[in-house]
Amino acid sequence: METFQELLRQQFQLPLQNPVLVFALILIIILLAPILLRRLKVPGIIGLIIAGVLFGPHGLNVLAKTSAVDLFSTIGMLYLMFITGLELDLSDFRKHSLKSVGFGFATFLIPLAVGLPVCYYILGFDFIPSLLIAAMFSAHTLIAYPVVLSYGISRNEALAVTVGGTILTDTAVLLVLAAITGSRSGGLNTGFWLSMAASVTVFLVIMFVVIPRLARWFFNRLEGEKSSHYIFILVIVFLAAFLSQIAGLEPIIGAFLAGLVLNRFIPASSVLMNRIQFVGNSLFIPFFLISVGMLIDVGSLLRDFTVFWIALVITVVALVGKYLAARFTQVIFHFSRSQGMLIFGLSTSRVAATLAVVLVAYEAGIVGRELLEATVLLILVTCLIAAVVTETAAKRILNEQNAKEEEIPLPCMIHESVLIPVVNIASLRNLLDFSVLIKESRSDVPVKILSIINKPDEDTEAQLTLQRRRLEDELIRIGATGTPVELVLTVDQNIPSGINRVSREQESTTLILGWPVKESLSDRVFGPLTERLIEASEKTIFICRLSKPINTRKRIVVICPPYAELEPGFQYVMRKAFNLAAELSLPINLYARPRTRDRIEEFRAATGLNILIRNNDFKDWAHFDEIVKKLKLDDLALFLAARPGSVSYNPHMHHLVRQVNELDYEMTLIVSYPMVNSPDEKFDAYRDFTVEPVTRSMEAFNRVQRRLGKAIHKAE
Repeated sequence: METFQELLRQQFQLPLQNPVLVFALILIIILLAPILLRRLKVPGIIGLIIAGVLFGPHGLNVLAKTSAVDLFSTIGMLYLMFITGLELDLSDFRKHSLKSVGFGFATFLIPLAVGLPVCYYILGFDFIPSLLIAAMFSAHTLIAYPVVLSYGISRNEALAVTVGGTILTDTAVLLVLAAITGSRSGGLNTGFWLSMAASVTVFLVIMFVVIPRLARWFFNRLEGEKSSHYIFILVIVFLAAFLSQIAGLEPIIGAFLAGLVLNRFIPASSVLMNRIQFVGNSLFIPFFLISVGMLIDVGSLLRDFTVFWIALVITVVALVGKYLAARFTQVIFHFSRSQGMLIFGLSTSRVAATLAVVLVAYEAGIVGRELLEATVLLILVTCLIAAVVTETAAKRILNEQNAKEEEIPLPCMIHESVLIPVVNIASLRNLLDFSVLIKESRSDVPVKILSIINKPDEDTEAQLTLQRRRLEDELIRIGATGTPVELVLTVDQNIPSGINRVSREQESTTLILGWPVKESLSDRVFGPLTERLIEASEKTIFICRLSKPINTRKRIVVICPPYAELEPGFQYVMRKAFNLAAELSLPINLYARPRTRDRIEEFRAATGLNILIRNNDFKDWAHFDEIVKKLKLDDLALFLAARPGSVSYNPHMHHLVRQVNELDYEMTLIVSYPMVNSPDEKFDAYRDFTVEPVTRSMEAFNRVQRRLGKAIHKAE
């Protein structure tokens, strides 16, 4: 008994040393702290920081800053910066790059200009420490970024500007630190700057030239290895952080750039993104927040008035400087007040870069212990304020976005239901990935996967059970368990009729089909099954040839026939194209007539999506071959077709599928048939008039003409 008691006493001796027990306690804190403090209306990230203060070395001394804690803390900090770059909307970033540069200069220079005289004249520091502390005021960490993710506003323009400005100002602060430490060691000379410029250049070449090619090769070669994809991402993140450190920059810069580089390879709605966010938000980032709290010594304020005075002054100056910078950005770039507060909330917290500056300066003897302790308190106060302000601003922006989206005349978006009829189970993964990319985030209707038994026998129930088991096994194999999916199995002798019937029963808005197999040597490539389904169904139909991973494409090419804008389902199909462009961070090369392009631009502006659209002229279908020749192997080509009798249907469209099928197999092709018979009243007049008799007469005339030509050719 005494031996057991002694063992317990050793295991629970404070601070805890058993790594298993320490890890278990931290997991309990991650689990309970946000839940308990949320009842007090305290944001979750504040709860984790407070828990770190309470259980850390300066609190109850339950947890110590061991090497394991430091390792997980570093991983969490890098993971946070990586997700920041990964969640950034590159289309917004490119479109608002000048605004990002403007905010970067403002959030660097304004706090520097405010802080330098305060540190020099009020706190009495020498010029070099004053300059370094003032530069520290400019640095900030996007610690409140998880709040933005939780409210689903990661694609807001103000956020893109803030993130872009963050990387600029933090880089400038770290360069100031390098210059000051280099000057004190006597190494600040031409050779120092040339060496740093060379190393940074090599680092950037690796990040923006080598890694994208490596990522594209990896995703193309190991398309089905979902677990390997996540490990590959982690390798790139931490390798980039290491290379950044070798280049003379902070590891957080490398992690952020890794997020930017891999951004377009990891769509926001993909399974891989779900895994990255889940692991980061559940483990690594909370670990980092707890470790930040463990640095804070609240008791030092009571023991030393100097620390309290320095902490008070630098906290006020830091908040004032960031508020002025955010306010300046809001006014200059005409942001709303909510966006201005979001910029202030995100840019006011200090953790990573600030700690790096103070610790390096303290170890170099530039600043004293008092400033180090005061800075740690500054971190706590700014993180608390950042969390509260960011959450308040995020709520307002979300309400504004919802009000704006409700003005878009597409009610089917909210209750969108996607149906995937599966003939070949091997194509399920690609079709499901495509459906997740185009599906509206506001729709909570699961993607429905349909399988039809068209050759029933005496044991039909056994066939249905076996098919369900095969589909479930395939979903597990491809890692789609995180996607809301519902299996629908039915029996029907006629597959097109069965698909049409189930789509009506399930109130589906969209059908996504795999590319049909060529069954004959005739000009018609789509088999009878697909043709009959297109004729029988009024739903929006996407027919997809996804031979390569869709996230490795470099651009989206959309080809619209004349008068496509008059089709009832035109806006819906274009919304899907916008979703693809936003998810993949790709531009759209649009081939359409001027009137069609104008309608598309009006609709894009109404959606609020910042999609880069490059317009090209499309005269008529007689010049279709010229457009097809301009397509590249790494394009995602979306062709808007039309059913016979539709206003945009053209006899030349009869050869569309044949021409499309002859393109290189590696090219990603999608043929879309917009919805017809829309319930929108503005198309009632159109329903009273149909061009079907005319188009069918033209088709008959063309067939007679072709047969007559062949007969004459044979006679000759």
